[in-house]
Amino acid sequence: MDEEQAIRWLATALAEARAGLAEGGIPIGAALYGADGTLLGRGHNRRVQDEDPSTHAETAAFRAAGRQRSYRGTTMVTTLSPCWYCSGLVRQFGISRVVVGEAETFHGGHDWLAEHGVEVMVLDDPACAAMMREFIAERPALWHEDIGDA
Repeated sequence: MDEEQAIRWLATALAEARAGLAEGGIPIGAALYGADGTLLGRGHNRRVQDEDPSTHAETAAFRAAGRQRSYRGTTMVTTLSPCWYCSGLVRQFGISRVVVGEAETFHGGHDWLAEHGVEVMVLDDPACAAMMREFIAERPALWHEDIGDA
């Protein structure tokens, strides 16, 4: 995947993360793109807003995409390295690529995905990392709850 395109797509996920933060939630955003580059779905973590621990950014984008005949060739773009739950979703449905905004504040399952044939690109985006560092510093209890380390 072309890094310039990945950066453009990350802007959609970053806008979702900012929307989640503005709603009082956890600032993680995601977008699912089709093999032809069409935006299929976008979303953000809504754990706080919906009081639903299963509504992660990646699952929200996946649900927003609706039913697809196949997910082969699709790309999940996320502001943060996906947790095990979201990494499992990528594997279960055969999503071909994952673009990660940053993996500094949370090193999720992107290495595992790469080991199992998923194309992974980590962008080390400074805006994604700064937003998460600030959120973790301001709301550490909520962050640890979200990652299952409360």
